[in-house]
Amino acid sequence: MDIDSVKKIANGIRRRVLEFTIRNGGGYLSQACSSAEIFATLYAELMNIGPSMAPKIPPAFCGVPSKNNKSYFSGYLYNGPKEPHLDRFFLSPVHYALVLYAALVETGRMDAEGLEMFNRDGSTVEMIGADHSPGHELMSGSLGQTLSQVLGIAMARKRKGETGKNWVVMSDGEFMIGQTWEAVETLSFYNIDTVKVIIDANGQSADGKIGTVNQIEPLKQRLESFGAVAVEINGHDIQQLINAANTPHEGKPLFIIARTNSCQEIEILNKRAPKLHFIRINNEQEKSELQRFLQEKFGGVNP
Repeated sequence: MDIDSVKKIANGIRRRVLEFTIRNGGGYLSQACSSAEIFATLYAELMNIGPSMAPKIPPAFCGVPSKNNKSYFSGYLYNGPKEPHLDRFFLSPVHYALVLYAALVETGRMDAEGLEMFNRDGSTVEMIGADHSPGHELMSGSLGQTLSQVLGIAMARKRKGETGKNWVVMSDGEFMIGQTWEAVETLSFYNIDTVKVIIDANGQSADGKIGTVNQIEPLKQRLESFGAVAVEINGHDIQQLINAANTPHEGKPLFIIARTNSCQEIEILNKRAPKLHFIRINNEQEKSELQRFLQEKFGGVNP
């Protein structure tokens, strides 16, 4: 797919999340601003995944997995079958779920109607994505747990001789967590080079700018000191994302530090900084301003 087509998908993701945020009085909008190119590039260019095996309109929640629950549904089906040669996708900061759902819609894996089921009682389209949510495979729980789970999956796949890659989207805030670093060093120790991590390094956390909460920099050098290959890029540059994903890393995990902007393409959010973690619309004036921006920037709501 050409770069312009991938960029169109990225802006489609932003547009859908902005429209949803306006309609529902709030949403994780800044995460769509910072990560739209990451998701668009993964689904349209980087990941070798098969066609969706899931219904275009997500099913209702059928209960937790168990040997007696024959109706259990896993969200990984939206990413295609689990085959030895195919890639698998894992989302670590699961509050990015709405961004992932929008990406599934933009790439034809889920109907737009699925977004209308977001955060409704009995729906699998969870606000905080779970293993039964579209596009998700794991119950990621608190931030910082997913990479450890992917470590185990990647080790098992390696022992079985599977060649598919294991792609992980993480947030930079997760590098304030000790479990993350334990996973990095273990990936390196066991020479797991089938794990490729893209970090949405937008510098933001729920408590404000990361640098005011804890210090994770210099992130590239720290990752390298733990035995990983690390590349630092502009996370809104699709060609840079593609080039970084092709960085040689034989015998080592690859970490792509994608520096991003939490207000990218939705500049009206700048006046809310640094409170960007969850965008809540508090009055009709704010709603009208965002509606006007949506119309002027993107030409109104999505079809």
